[in-house]
Amino acid sequence: MDMKSMREYMGWLYYQYLLITGIYVLEPWEQSIFNTVLCTMVAMVIYTSYVFVPIHVRLALEFFFELVRGQPESTVALMNQR
Repeated sequence: MDMKSMREYMGWLYYQYLLITGIYVLEPWEQSIFNTVLCTMVAMVIYTSYVFVPIHVRLALEFFFELVRGQPESTVALMNQR
């Protein structure tokens, strides 16, 4: 794909973004505020996913592995074994 068609494709994608979001009716300064808020929100979602999703996945795996391994009947049985 040459640079001209890539540039036209990117321009077409941007035009679709303008149409779908409806920001083509806004003034340029309003569009920049909207785009800034949107980019900030997307960045926050990506950062939060990067930080917290691995923790939750690890906790879920620990929970399910504990279910598979089985748990002792009671803590009293554990105390009597010592």
